[in-house]
Amino acid sequence: MNPTDTPLIRCRDVRKSYRKGETLVTPIESLHLDVPRGEFLALMGPSGSGKSTLLNLMAGIDRPTSGVIEFDGQPIQDLSRGHLAAWRARHVGYIFQLYHLVPVLTAFENVELPLLLDPMPRRERRERVEAALALVGLAHRMHHFPRELSGGEEQRVAIARAIVANPPLLVADEPTGDLDRDAADSVLGLLRALSRDHRRTIVMVTHDPRAAAVADRVLHLEKGRLLEGAR
Repeated sequence: MNPTDTPLIRCRDVRKSYRKGETLVTPIESLHLDVPRGEFLALMGPSGSGKSTLLNLMAGIDRPTSGVIEFDGQPIQDLSRGHLAAWRARHVGYIFQLYHLVPVLTAFENVELPLLLDPMPRRERRERVEAALALVGLAHRMHHFPRELSGGEEQRVAIARAIVANPPLLVADEPTGDLDRDAADSVLGLLRALSRDHRRTIVMVTHDPRAAAVADRVLHLEKGRLLEGAR
């Protein structure tokens, strides 16, 4: 196999369980999954099916109870807490339903936050932030605060923040769940363009079939197990 053909993410016999009182809860059970580089993957399923748990495992936010998760050929499940945090900062961008913007910072300053973790010249940092905001169509709003933006614009700022450090993986947990249809369609079009034109690998959790329809592949989870979608 050519190294460029290696999946970006490989999950092998992954299991996640935890105790809730006296009950053992297992949201992910014996899961196998490959995510190719540049794929836009949508995860669907009922509440409690393990979608967000799987997203967190692939993004290194949580650790599996057993099994192997490889990212670009590197097992990540046994990294120390410090090394895992450093790995996430370099490799993963996060897009959430409620944006998580800092209200006292401008759009520019919110997007700049991930870059403050790495030493780089101020000019380069400014150029990266401006490029990310231009890519999401908000260069003209960079000095506005979140309260001055619409919900769709706030989510676009969150997407700019997720991509500004150029991570190979974007994870999106219900990114359109708090938006009206027009704003949701705009955000989904942006995610589609990031995957198609910029070769970003995207894993998105959604309950919305219309959102899932923009992805390259749809997988359904039922009781912690993956089922191929109709597409």
